Amino acid sequence: MSRSATPSHAPERTRERILKAAILRFSTHSYEATGLRDLAADVGVDVAYVHRCFGSKEKLFREALKAAMKPEQLFAEDGDIAAILSREMMREHGVDEIGSLDIAIRSFSSPEAARVLRDILMEDFVTPLTERQPGLSAMRATLVAAVLGGVGILKDVIAARPLTEGRPGELEVLLARIIQDLLATPADADLPAHRAESSRGTRG
Repeated sequence: MSRSATPSHAPERTRERILKAAILRFSTHSYEATGLRDLAADVGVDVAYVHRCFGSKEKLFREALKAAMKPEQLFAEDGDIAAILSREMMREHGVDEIGSLDIAIRSFSSPEAARVLRDILMEDFVTPLTERQPGLSAMRATLVAAVLGGVGILKDVIAARPLTEGRPGELEVLLARIIQDLLATPADADLPAHRAESSRGTRG
């Protein structure tokens, strides 16, 4: 007797479709404005199935961010990490490609989404970067993320002309230099000296 024609991997394909729909929704709507029922309707499944696959909107948002960010690829490449991060920030995205920043900027004002963003920042960027760069402090790694995020917003969202109309490759080189400077100094090695100078200046 033949078995059911339903492929065993069909649920996984449906889960992937839900995740893709979530990435698209979260990149065009705020966290608060995105409902699981809307996502279910986009895919053509019952909302209970979405709950069964992902548990909650917060967990689905987390997975959508991770899928867009691809942190496992970001730190997989060997070589100069400053150049790698700068190149990735400057990379031209495909017409239909959605980046993690496209999702994040829609939901900055949501406390629930902000909590997820903080967790992913630490788990998938700051911690891997400090592990790759011995002696690098979490503060410096977070500053690298801040520089990348700030440049991304000014270049891709606000479209600041000096960042979009410069000479080819110039911004990538300058960004790599900034990142390299943050990575080069051992964890907060210059902080005590800076405080000492500030203290002397105050007394004088």
